[in-house]
Amino acid sequence: MVALLDLLNSRPLVNGEEQDALDRQWAREHGGDGSAAELELLIRARDLLRDVVRGDSSPAVLRPLLDGVRQVPEISADGLRWSVETPPHARLAAGAVLDWAALEKDLPGRLRACANDECQLFLLDRSRANRARWCSMAACGNREKARRHYQRNH
Repeated sequence: MVALLDLLNSRPLVNGEEQDALDRQWAREHGGDGSAAELELLIRARDLLRDVVRGDSSPAVLRPLLDGVRQVPEISADGLRWSVETPPHARLAAGAVLDWAALEKDLPGRLRACANDECQLFLLDRSRANRARWCSMAACGNREKARRHYQRNH
């Protein structure tokens, strides 16, 4: 799940300018090989997942990211376990889609975009009330509260 959130948040705004942290090093740090094919698929996965999470696209757009992916059952002394087989360059992108699907099943609506219009980050709401709005209370939440306070008093 961490890799999914890292992938979604790999294109932040810094001082009002969009940065792209998705590069060979990012892929290697997340268990990939950093190949050009892997990066191309990761960028596509990130953009499609961002649109799906924001509600701008249907989850059906994610289907091509799962081409060639299979789940294979493995039986051991601990019971049944499913492993994912995928082309090597597609492992990280397919894993992000599968993580998104698991989140939607287990914690529907908990993965969302930050409520700050000037932020491009996403958050995974783990609060009991499911009311988290900002990627960071220290940054976006504080700014929004200060903005509302200023508007009320001026």
